[in-house]
Amino acid sequence: MTKIGILSDTHGCWDDRFAIHFKDCDEVWHAGDIGDYAIIEQLQNIVPVVRAVSGNIDHGMVKRKCPELEIFQVEEVKVLLTHIGGYPGKWAKGMKKLLKDEEIKLMVDGHSHILKVMYDHELNLLHINPGAAGKYGWHKARTLVKLVIDNEDMRDCEIIELAP
Repeated sequence: MTKIGILSDTHGCWDDRFAIHFKDCDEVWHAGDIGDYAIIEQLQNIVPVVRAVSGNIDHGMVKRKCPELEIFQVEEVKVLLTHIGGYPGKWAKGMKKLLKDEEIKLMVDGHSHILKVMYDHELNLLHINPGAAGKYGWHKARTLVKLVIDNEDMRDCEIIELAP
């Protein structure tokens, strides 16, 4: 069993509540628009594994250390992590083919600042966009997501809203 914390679009803003909510996680995934590599370093002080991809506002150290797309396996679940990927029914160009070809079971992205947890019945995969965890952007709520992966089972999805 692996506990995952998921966030996106921090835009350089650290919130001490990230540490509180993710302290029991085995991994944290950041779906881009990190804004400052110090965010990743702070997350690394909390959990054993941090996976992060760069987003469209990222540059410098973030761009050098974080790929734009990462495919990896957690337990029995093949995961694709990226910043701009779309969502079921409105995938970004080329994404649907990649998801199908790679037999992805969990796709995580950011960019929209809109929290979405959706199942794609055609591709047989779960899509998660954790919304935006940072203070900058058009979102009205700052959100995080937690998820448990147990073998091939993805469960206990928790939405966390960070009050102002």
